[in-house]
Amino acid sequence: MNVQILPHPQKPGAYRLETELWLPRPLDHVFAFFSDPFRLEDITPPWLQFHVLTPGPVVLQAGSLLDYRLRWHGLPLRWRSEIAVWEPPVCFVDRQVIGPYRLWYHEHVFRQAGAGTRIIDRVDYAVPGGALVHWCGVRGDLQRIFEYRSRRLRELLGAADAADGRDGGTPPDHRDQTQSGKTASGRLGNSTPQHQHC
Repeated sequence: MNVQILPHPQKPGAYRLETELWLPRPLDHVFAFFSDPFRLEDITPPWLQFHVLTPGPVVLQAGSLLDYRLRWHGLPLRWRSEIAVWEPPVCFVDRQVIGPYRLWYHEHVFRQAGAGTRIIDRVDYAVPGGALVHWCGVRGDLQRIFEYRSRRLRELLGAADAADGRDGGTPPDHRDQTQSGKTASGRLGNSTPQHQHC
């Protein structure tokens, strides 16, 4: 698992985080896990003290609003996300409506790949305070958050590794069973926060 953070290709002052993870579970199983917003508490680092405030059970769909609370370096924060796109079992998008970022647009894409599922995360984001705040704290924190998330996902969803001989994170070839013959990145390569699809 590699977390890549680069300046956004079209938006000055914004950044793009990209990461991929392969899990030895069927597509429907993995998407169902992500369909439960309370699972975010299981895959978010404890140091963020992240809690879902929206009363459950929550049935996600386009337009759903979710409220969270967390702490960033001891500072209490509230966050509200909108599910901007909901296309089970292949993708969804959450975007920050209220929260600490100037921009947060997170595309979650799921592709059948070999005997498992490839999860592709692409986050377009911008922070108050610009490059200095980004490089002095936010960039490193995001890297640690997504690395923790990958480890936890392997722990929670990687137990089937013995069934197909893979470890919990070894992906098959990128060309395996992606939609329309696209690579794992597919059409996400041209998407921007203005697009309401993944």
